[in-house]
Amino acid sequence: MSIEVSNISKHYGAQKALDSVSFSVKKGEIVGFLGPNGAGKSTLMKILTTYLSADQGTATVNGNDVNANPKAVQLSIGYLPEHNPLYLDLYVREYLGFNADVYKVSQSRIDEVIELTGLKPESHKKIGQLSKGYRQRVGLANALLHNPEVLILDEPTTGLDPNQLVEIRNVIKNAGKDKTVFLSTHIMQEVEAICDRVIIINQGKIVKDEKIEHITKGQEQVVEVEFDFRIEEQAIAKIPNLTSYKNTHDMVWELAFESDVDMRPAVFDFAQANGLKILQLNLRNKNLEAVFREVTKK
Repeated sequence: MSIEVSNISKHYGAQKALDSVSFSVKKGEIVGFLGPNGAGKSTLMKILTTYLSADQGTATVNGNDVNANPKAVQLSIGYLPEHNPLYLDLYVREYLGFNADVYKVSQSRIDEVIELTGLKPESHKKIGQLSKGYRQRVGLANALLHNPEVLILDEPTTGLDPNQLVEIRNVIKNAGKDKTVFLSTHIMQEVEAICDRVIIINQGKIVKDEKIEHITKGQEQVVEVEFDFRIEEQAIAKIPNLTSYKNTHDMVWELAFESDVDMRPAVFDFAQANGLKILQLNLRNKNLEAVFREVTKK
């Protein structure tokens, strides 16, 4: 395993930030680490990068214990923290060159990561002159500089415009071909597009750990329908494969089905049988955002 976390707990005074958290990440996996603000995401990432120590439990990265062998852990990971700390007075190449010396990597690697992260048009500028999105790219380039086996990225797409999001998404996906990527983000579409698996944490505890394909496939089917007249609940309840229903307002109903078959024709048949006209009909499957809301609501 690239990452092993076993019964990790962490307190800040009386507040329990992490409560017996356990999971493992295989080599080559791209795992999204999600949770509301204050759920414990950044705390766990800081423990994995040896910046913080856990109060209880153990964690290893590439077989190296984060407490017993922190130097080996630091050399094998690339870390982009949530608040990307950069030397604003340094030029992009100057900053990457400084870190290349620290990691004892070839200067030619600087050109490689600049190309990889799309920094070339801005690489002649001081970091302080860059937009927030390009500063994120500098942080990502620095994380990739020593070609680490594991990438730990805390909100890597913060401040990026839609075009930049696609570019950085591709960088992360390409990195995931031969590296383990563990990333946190609040952008659910990014997780669905990039990640193989999602781990959701809430109030310091893991509440969901599942492959993306299982979350986005075979989920509950929801049909929103508006009829032209009011109808009784007893009649609605007779629609086949219906698991729940709710009259959201006026003549609008939200109907949930457990079925692999599109249930809109059944709703049409129901309307025709009851002398109703359908004014609008929308189908939506439960996505990662809906699952996230379900498992993190208090």
